[in-house]
Amino acid sequence: MKNDAELTPIAHGALSRCFGCGQQNPTGLRLKFFTDAGGNIVCRLRVAQRFEGPPGCVHGGVIATLLDEAMSKANRARGVVAMTRQMEVEYLRPVRLRTSLTLTGRHVEAHGRKHQCEAQITDAEGTVLARAKALFIAVDPARLAQAAGR
Repeated sequence: MKNDAELTPIAHGALSRCFGCGQQNPTGLRLKFFTDAGGNIVCRLRVAQRFEGPPGCVHGGVIATLLDEAMSKANRARGVVAMTRQMEVEYLRPVRLRTSLTLTGRHVEAHGRKHQCEAQITDAEGTVLARAKALFIAVDPARLAQAAGR
C-alpha cells in the first residue's frame, strides 16, 4: 500500500451526519477517506468493539457498510453523486475488531448514469478479508437535497 504521505483527504461536505463518514454522527463509524495518486480510495481504520458480530469480529452488516462507503467515495472522487443499486459482498475471512485494517475502493467503469465500483478490506499483512462490487446510479444532488428537505 502506498505511503500515507502520498494520500489526499476527501472532503465530506454536507453529509456530516452520515453513518459511515459523518464526523458529527456520535454513533457512526466516522471514517476518513483519502485518494492516492491513481484516484483510488484509501481508508485506514480500526473497528470499535461496539460493532461486534461474531465474538471478536466485525458484524457482517458493518463490513458491507465499509465496502459500500469506499465505493461511494470512489464515485464522489470523480464528482459523481450516486446511490447504491446493487451490491455483492464476498466475506473471505473474519474481520477482527480493533486491528489495523485498510479499506480501498475504486471506480471501474461508467455507462451513462450507471457506475461500477469495487472495494476490499485487507489486514495489516495485506490479506484480503472481504471484497465487494456494486452498481451505482448517478443522481442529481439538488434533487437528493430536495428529497431530504434541505
